[in-house]
Amino acid sequence: MQRIFSSKLFVSGVSLALGVGVGAAWVGSNSDNESRWGHGSDRGLLERIPVIPIPSVNASELIPHQPGQVALSKSTAAMKYGFPSLANIKTRESYVTSYDPRNRTAAWVIEQLNPETLSGQSDRKYCEFKEDDSVHIYHRSTNADYRGTGFDRGHLAAAANHKWSQKAMDDTFYLSNVSPQNPHLNQNAWNNLEKYCRSLTKHYLNVFVCTGPLYLPRQEPDGKMYVKYQVVGKNHVAVPTHFFKVVILEKVRGEVELRSYVMPNMPLDEKIPLERFLVPIESIERASGLLFVPNIMKRTSALKAITMGA
Repeated sequence: MQRIFSSKLFVSGVSLALGVGVGAAWVGSNSDNESRWGHGSDRGLLERIPVIPIPSVNASELIPHQPGQVALSKSTAAMKYGFPSLANIKTRESYVTSYDPRNRTAAWVIEQLNPETLSGQSDRKYCEFKEDDSVHIYHRSTNADYRGTGFDRGHLAAAANHKWSQKAMDDTFYLSNVSPQNPHLNQNAWNNLEKYCRSLTKHYLNVFVCTGPLYLPRQEPDGKMYVKYQVVGKNHVAVPTHFFKVVILEKVRGEVELRSYVMPNMPLDEKIPLERFLVPIESIERASGLLFVPNIMKRTSALKAITMGA
């Protein structure tokens, strides 16, 4: 296995790409970050991250959707690399999500992208944002919660990723698949990242994308670290401080690449290269409470993680 990283991202209490403080959750410039994944290293990634049992879908159901082949279920295929966490898992037409009832948004959403899912006659003009009736009324968000807040209803599983079926695109408009997102971010830099993920389907056999919110600490004037975030609407929908996107890329020969991005939930210059937002995967795992690498390693021994400067 090979790991590629830049130590420039491991600076405690300072900026993540754009001077946006992410606090202690980003580990700091610890010498452990110089370790490599390896069978003989007692400081490797798998030794430093506690591994919890994570269920897997039946192997017979995990055949990735291939060109010209009708998969058993696109949502099932999306879970080839397992569940990042276990709570409140729901399946839709072509994505899988774990819902966070306390924050009134998803903890993560996973989808599989390929040329077939990205093409079709579906049109978002026929879609409307709607409450998720499968969520208890105490724990769901409503359109009224977003009204007048200044935030967009930002998709986690992007609508444009599911053009193959109008039902699949409709499913992305459940409010359980959106988070309050700064409109400038949603319509510019974040949109560019979504487009980039779609473009990767031209170069890789399969593209798996996991997206979710983050609520990161920052240092206050008293020198202490606090996690603070706004809530909107009568249902107190949490406004993330940041968003992450973990991209798993399968090559034809079986190699797997891993790219993980974090963007602050604020206006960003859309001209900034996307590689500036690359972060080590363990940063997202530590900050979110999710695990990706242990599941991926169950499926491949040829994993390469790409970070800024690679």
